[in-house]
Amino acid sequence: SFYEELVSHGILKPLAAPVEGMVQREGSRNYVAPQGISSVVKYYLEQSGADVSYEQHVTHISLRDGRWEVSRKEGPPEQFDVVILTMPVPQILQLQGDVVNIINESQKQQLESASYSSRYALGLFYEAGTGIAVPWAAQYITDNPCIRFISIDNKKRNIESPDTGPSVVVHTTVTFGSQHLDSDPAEVQQIILSHLQRIVPSLPKPSSIKCQRWRYSQVTGAVPDCPGQMILHTQPLLICGGDGFTRSNFDGCIESAMSLAEAVKPHL
Repeated sequence: SFYEELVSHGILKPLAAPVEGMVQREGSRNYVAPQGISSVVKYYLEQSGADVSYEQHVTHISLRDGRWEVSRKEGPPEQFDVVILTMPVPQILQLQGDVVNIINESQKQQLESASYSSRYALGLFYEAGTGIAVPWAAQYITDNPCIRFISIDNKKRNIESPDTGPSVVVHTTVTFGSQHLDSDPAEVQQIILSHLQRIVPSLPKPSSIKCQRWRYSQVTGAVPDCPGQMILHTQPLLICGGDGFTRSNFDGCIESAMSLAEAVKPHL
């Protein structure tokens, strides 16, 4: 039903573009978000009617008079009746305040056993009208120590237009990502570009480039024995969830969201 709703609103479309080297699991179907994956999140936020504050870096969570006081890097602390944490699991363990003592020892061990892969993503952006002469929309690379995936993103999303410049997205291998996690991003960018040049020598020179370090890319090992969520404190409710408690695909996110919603309902 989630897929049907998103497809009916044009937020998702079945993947039609050719993707070389993709492992097709039996019974699975692949979709693409023409306006980017953030459009899925924006759709649900609009449906919720929630008042959303962006760019808030939470640092401390503490108990104050039966409510949660949440502190952030900038601005005064705020109080809440319920707090739901869906950031990567290692970042939950980095929070300061009463939350440090609220997480009991067995929960801490469970949370510490969650594991993530790390990688870099590189975006190459081109002027409108630039041609990229490759027969595929995306390609998984199996024989390169640096690059795992290349996508001609507008082609993959099936939104090619003469008014919009094409863009290329490159993801590194997990091994390369972990080896260069604390390297200078400018140096990493050059290494990725040199490998890309060898794989796709016909690529034109981009008008701009963005290199993104992705410390928590995909869940390689979910929190054990906690399908979907974990309650850290009951009154007031402090609960955590997200793909770290399931798996890193849309189904995993929905599974955790449903589990979180069921756990939060009695507290509303």
